[in-house]
Amino acid sequence: MTGHSVTLLPGEGIGPEVVEGARRVIDAATTAAIIWERHEIGRSAYLKYGTPLPDDAVRSVIRTGVALKGPVATPAEQGLYRSVNVALRQPLGLFAQIRPVRSWPGLHTPQGLDIVVTRELTEDLAAGIEFGRGTQDALSLIEMVAASTDRRLHETTAFGLKPISEHATRRYFEWLLAWVRQAGRHRITIAHKATVQRAADGLFLEIGHEVAGAWPDVEVEDRLVDALCADLVRSPGSFDVIAAPALYGDIISDVAAAVTGGLGLAPGANFGAGAVVFEAAHGTVPKHVGKNLVDPVAMVLTGALLLRHIGELEAADRVVEAVGVVLASGDGLTYDLSSRSGSPTIGTAEMIDRILEQLGPKSAGPVVPGPTRTEA
Repeated sequence: MTGHSVTLLPGEGIGPEVVEGARRVIDAATTAAIIWERHEIGRSAYLKYGTPLPDDAVRSVIRTGVALKGPVATPAEQGLYRSVNVALRQPLGLFAQIRPVRSWPGLHTPQGLDIVVTRELTEDLAAGIEFGRGTQDALSLIEMVAASTDRRLHETTAFGLKPISEHATRRYFEWLLAWVRQAGRHRITIAHKATVQRAADGLFLEIGHEVAGAWPDVEVEDRLVDALCADLVRSPGSFDVIAAPALYGDIISDVAAAVTGGLGLAPGANFGAGAVVFEAAHGTVPKHVGKNLVDPVAMVLTGALLLRHIGELEAADRVVEAVGVVLASGDGLTYDLSSRSGSPTIGTAEMIDRILEQLGPKSAGPVVPGPTRTEA
């Protein structure tokens, strides 16, 4: 029997309940021995340890190379702490994300769709380089713009920079082309707005076509991001793999998910040189915490991606098949899907139980709690 260590990061909001459900499904699907290393991140970690991202959690992901992560919110209180998602990407070297979306029998959505939205994670507005209104940095940038362009921006201007480098873009597209071939895909659509963002998006587009030129078996096209989103709604079947800078990719994946059933069905994974963090596309949904309402399928399908990554291919296929049977059964779905299928409404726990019934009984793997302190 093979064994795997996986870092478990339940997150906050609805994260703990959907992550725990996905963990149970993963354990039921595979004969492998999975040891889960559990660590708190987000607000609960901040209140307990004084940091939303304890060093022990990061070291665990570096050691295991793979994590199942729940959503984490950036606090509304300005200056409390920065985005945990962005902070996690840096020490793990995460630079590329995939968010697959597909249609499911039993739901009143377009059928036959199978799209993967991908995005570069380290640059664009995701870099988090901002200068607030009235700060010295913002005022200095106003002066620099005036000197360079003869345009005087108002003194109350705030800035969010959109860096796009050849280095990061080339790394992303080289990874993407290799991933596309490995996944058996054949066409990439590059999303951009180079007609307006000539320097930044223009560079992203240029490097994308240049790298793709070395892969003649993969068809590459490009589309203005606004037209692409419209086509996702009108004719989603025309897409295979979409490549985008960080912000466009985030928006496009939400549009694609809405077309195929909603964020409750949208899994995801973040790739780096030495680690992969698996997390669904949805957020913390604080209004539904503890109410047994939310759809756990996105996190369950994220678990299937994790299983495939660690080589448990049969187990991954079993999870996807079990989800498909439950969605098509008409016996009951969570509130976000019941209106799309005519099924009765059931809760989070019941949804997990129905998926587990399709997989058959198996005891859950052990969960090893993380340390109770962090090291400086």
